[in-house]
Amino acid sequence: MSGNRVYIFDTTLRDGEQAPGFSMNIEEKIAVAKQLAKLGVDVIEAGFPIASPGDFDAVAQVAREVKGPIIAGLARANPQDVERAAEALRYAEKKRIHTFIATSEIHMRYKLKMNPADVLQAAVSAVRLAKRYADDVEFSAEDATRSDIDFLCQVVEAVINAGATVINIPDTVGYAIPDEFGERISIIMNRVPNVDKATISVHCHNDLGLAVANSLAAVKAGARQVECTVNGIGERAGNASMEEIVMAIKTRNDFFGLSTGIKTQEIYRTSQLVSRVTGAYVQPNKAIVGKNAFAHEAGIHQHGVLSNPLTYEIMTPESVGVPSSKLVLGKHSGRHALRERLNSLGFDLDEATLSRVFEKFKVLSDKKKEVFDEDLIIIAEEELMAVPKAFELDYIQTTAGNRILPTATVSLKRGDEVFQDSAIGDGPVEASYNAIDRITGVPGKLLSYQIRAVTHGREALGEVTVKVKFNGVTVLGRGASTDIVEASVRAYLNAVNKYIYKREGEKPVKEQCE
Repeated sequence: MSGNRVYIFDTTLRDGEQAPGFSMNIEEKIAVAKQLAKLGVDVIEAGFPIASPGDFDAVAQVAREVKGPIIAGLARANPQDVERAAEALRYAEKKRIHTFIATSEIHMRYKLKMNPADVLQAAVSAVRLAKRYADDVEFSAEDATRSDIDFLCQVVEAVINAGATVINIPDTVGYAIPDEFGERISIIMNRVPNVDKATISVHCHNDLGLAVANSLAAVKAGARQVECTVNGIGERAGNASMEEIVMAIKTRNDFFGLSTGIKTQEIYRTSQLVSRVTGAYVQPNKAIVGKNAFAHEAGIHQHGVLSNPLTYEIMTPESVGVPSSKLVLGKHSGRHALRERLNSLGFDLDEATLSRVFEKFKVLSDKKKEVFDEDLIIIAEEELMAVPKAFELDYIQTTAGNRILPTATVSLKRGDEVFQDSAIGDGPVEASYNAIDRITGVPGKLLSYQIRAVTHGREALGEVTVKVKFNGVTVLGRGASTDIVEASVRAYLNAVNKYIYKREGEKPVKEQCE
């Protein structure tokens, strides 16, 4: 690997998905993985194959369908995990088995109940087994920042001798401080005699808000792979944010003298896709991808930016792919114009998908005078990540007011059959949800409800995201419409369909790792 290149290992589909309520179905994982490939990440960690049948299937499908990046599967340091990961990665164009075991005293004593010698042997055995299935093997020393440095160096040397090509030093619990973490990487780089035979990687959590700072300190000390997630999603306080790391290295090339292979113009679209898939929208002041990242309200700032953007902008919106909300199409626009616009937005749709998108576009353009890029992105991504629909919305009618009992009548189609029922609630949305529960026989508990305007104006498309628990399984649903009640119904029905689709599926048994 090049000495001045930093490789980006994206774990959005594995560590990012481990955050409560962030689980993705296979279609969503494939859509995100393909966008990550377009973004130019070097490695996609697609999941933890032994954790559940669903995780195995997702890793296997990403391995089959996504070309370009290395596809990695996670495995604990035991034969069953390693062999399951190897099986899931069988058809990958480029594959990596990523195995790990904890090396800190507290983890070895209380979680693993193993002594250091046994941990060392397990690590070496796992790497040797993984090497039988893949030339590219990564080893992670879980909780490395709280591990004894002498033992950590001993493990690193041993697994490199066993064939590991990448060594990951994770700050599993977000404990490290940048100066301290950089020093730990320097010690490993200088003390381990065979360190030049492997790439040193880091994987930092954000419990103290220092994940990006720690990652950059490690890069400065010689690490050449950074493990991160889009929007910084992940367990607890999340992971190091991919977009912040990439743009820090790019913007401060004078300081780092390094580069990545990321196509930065794809950052914003990737961020938006992950937000919609997970239902975790970034806060307005989020660096790089927040809606206020390039907004200037103070008069002195506005004057400076108008005179020369570099006065208050250290990067341009265009450099990370932030679009302008411009009118692109209207009700008289044709199929060819829609295809061209979608192509320019990065969508290459087959004829069947384009037809469904065109039909939805025509319905929307009848309701809105102006259709924006953001509207088209919502429609296209809805179709690309659609799951089989057990139930489809036929119609909805509601009555509500501050002096009447809110009531909803909902009609759903299931194949050639039509079902209708009515219910009451505290408002038209709850009444609609109660009616859907009566029709489907799948009552859900609403855990969260979010609504946002996709663009501006009174006619703006409203996107609703709900988290619903069905029989102990939490599912994310999304729906969009210019009518917020309809958008709410579509979001809830999307969650119902997802639950039915995966009803026989899994309840993942994922232990906290890295």
